[in-house]
Amino acid sequence: MLHKGSCHCGKVAFEVEGELGGAVRCNCSICSRKGALLWAVPHQKLRMLAWGDDLGRYTFGGKAIAHRFCRTCGIHPFAEDVREGNERSAYVNINCLDGLDLAAVEVFDFDGRSA
Repeated sequence: MLHKGSCHCGKVAFEVEGELGGAVRCNCSICSRKGALLWAVPHQKLRMLAWGDDLGRYTFGGKAIAHRFCRTCGIHPFAEDVREGNERSAYVNINCLDGLDLAAVEVFDFDGRSA
């Protein structure tokens, strides 16, 4: 299934292909603050439609994940592995997907603070 999403202002827009079987609620310091519900997909399944100079990048700790955000509205639509190669993942914030019934998505808790 093809899902489309964006930040609040629409300057960062994307589509992602896959079956959404559930999302992860991580309690790490950044995910808990931004309230993200994350869907992990192979990076090649995420296709950017719009971003320009508006796509910011934030890393912390081990710098393994690039947390992406819109420089205009501040919304974090996804994150991605920083490593190169075919094994990369993207972590889509399902709160940013269009027309999704969030109440119908199973949410799994992940202890990112301890990871």
